[in-house]
Amino acid sequence: MNGPDILASLRANLAQQVQHYISPIPAPLDVSPWLAMALLQKAIRRGHHPFALQAAATLLQLSPDKLWRRAVSIAFEDIGIADLEIVSLVTASLAGKAFRAKIGGEWLVASYLVERMCLAPKCRSADDLLMLSERHPAYEHLRLGLTYGTIPELLALVRSNAPLPKRALALWYAVGSDRCPSPQLRTRKGAPQTVFDDLCEAGHPHTLVEVAREGFRRSGQVLCPFVVLLASQKSEQPAFIEDDDFPPETMCGSLPSWALDVYSREGQQALRRFLGRNCDTARWVRSHVPPVQRIKFLGDILFAVEGGLLRNHYRWPLADELRRSWAIECQGPFCPDAGEIMSMLRIDIQLLNEERQHV
Repeated sequence: MNGPDILASLRANLAQQVQHYISPIPAPLDVSPWLAMALLQKAIRRGHHPFALQAAATLLQLSPDKLWRRAVSIAFEDIGIADLEIVSLVTASLAGKAFRAKIGGEWLVASYLVERMCLAPKCRSADDLLMLSERHPAYEHLRLGLTYGTIPELLALVRSNAPLPKRALALWYAVGSDRCPSPQLRTRKGAPQTVFDDLCEAGHPHTLVEVAREGFRRSGQVLCPFVVLLASQKSEQPAFIEDDDFPPETMCGSLPSWALDVYSREGQQALRRFLGRNCDTARWVRSHVPPVQRIKFLGDILFAVEGGLLRNHYRWPLADELRRSWAIECQGPFCPDAGEIMSMLRIDIQLLNEERQHV
């Protein structure tokens, strides 16, 4: 089948699956869209249906476009190769509001997909690969040098046996860092259609490539082709599923503490207050990190310790190494090994939760 036929088949599959689904009554929260997006993504990572559905209902009420954009981001970022069927279904749902109305309506489709994502096994290897390629000091020369590669040269590197982060950077520049910007990459135009055509010709599963092509077309995220790249590695390595070890949590009004992160105003306020505390984590950050970078730095460490953790975590050796390398080795020049500060924050996170309750 060609690309349009594959997408039509996936949309028909989604329509069939939601046919007998009974959606819950929507219960939106009185929070900002940014808090709702954070809650949605983290609740799905944790498999927490009630919070995820409340967040989805909130976004559908306040900003439906944000809901569908975030849904496809979650599918490629947090589920990825662990459940390619649900990634395909979420991508199929992006056909538009008229399509969703035809198969049951916005809330029925959204709640069905949110519940499926909550239950799905999850793998964040695509995002870990992105962060590693973007930030690891060992690849600084590639982030500069590959800027000048031609599209054929970059695609040859993607097909090669080079280290995975090098292939990922080549793929990133090939689809275009203008479309998928990063402060760590120089801006250049890419050739996305040529890239996805080449992935097909290289032998990657046609359906997966077309799902990634459509996901990229709709979201502009380099995570989409990264999932294709990683899927070719998965079959070579053993895998198992287990829950990550979650730190303590508490309620902050109507929200769980883990919803308040560096990407919301309230989360930043809590981090700022926490940095004024007399605890090991705050003292370490004040001693090692320049003032202007402290909130972002602490937010990244918090993500490694709490925000990026998964229930039904699909683990395999390559993904585990990507996660370890990003979390430990990519936190900036003032922190070449983040193991110590991560351990401190795990111990001090209840103090952070106290601050979260006061914002």
